[in-house]
Amino acid sequence: MLTLTPPNKPTGRPGRTRLAPLRNGEHLSRAEFERRWEATPDLRHAELIEGIVFMTPPISASHSAAHERLHHWLGVYARHTPGVRALISPSLRLDLRNEFQPDSVLRLDHPSRGRSGVAADGLLEGAPELVVEIALSSADYDAHEKRDVYERQGVQEYLLWLVREARCLWWALQNGVYTPLPSRAKGVTRSQVFPGLWLDLRALVAGDERRVASVLTRGLNSAEHAAFVRQLART
Repeated sequence: MLTLTPPNKPTGRPGRTRLAPLRNGEHLSRAEFERRWEATPDLRHAELIEGIVFMTPPISASHSAAHERLHHWLGVYARHTPGVRALISPSLRLDLRNEFQPDSVLRLDHPSRGRSGVAADGLLEGAPELVVEIALSSADYDAHEKRDVYERQGVQEYLLWLVREARCLWWALQNGVYTPLPSRAKGVTRSQVFPGLWLDLRALVAGDERRVASVLTRGLNSAEHAAFVRQLART
């Protein structure tokens, strides 16, 4: 089922002293990043990337529209795949120097299979199986610093939509290194981690929602997806 995450903003702990608000470009530990976020009223989106604070500008209509299209695709897959969860912009703790807010996440929601889990304070920790980023103003670090961290932390697949360049890139982790997933017949790319999660990347970028939906439906009706659902039911 499609599940909304807990509030994006880290909860932190009540401070005993007044803390300075979070500032773009600061070098902080993850713990200090979360404490300072608590001290910054109305802040909705910030990330700690390799120990540096990145505070993004307001979200544009182009970014929002792209996000809706991609997350809808993930949400439909999750609703048809018990044991898989789609999350919207969760705060994600990856290590002590990195806490991201990916645009969307698809994860195995089972302790014996999944690589990520929900902490006591409601935030996500670990390496989800698939992370999605929509890159507009954030294209440089989404394609470089964040990609490197996802690769290093063992995120199995990374899907990056470069909106201004009108293209999507989908990588899978092979021997610790991201390798582009190949397109198969008629331009369809298939997830290696989530059987049946199929996508025509060109149709997505072109806004051909009917084609995106039909390709995903074929994936959901495939033998590989049926076998995956049976496998998840046994765990």
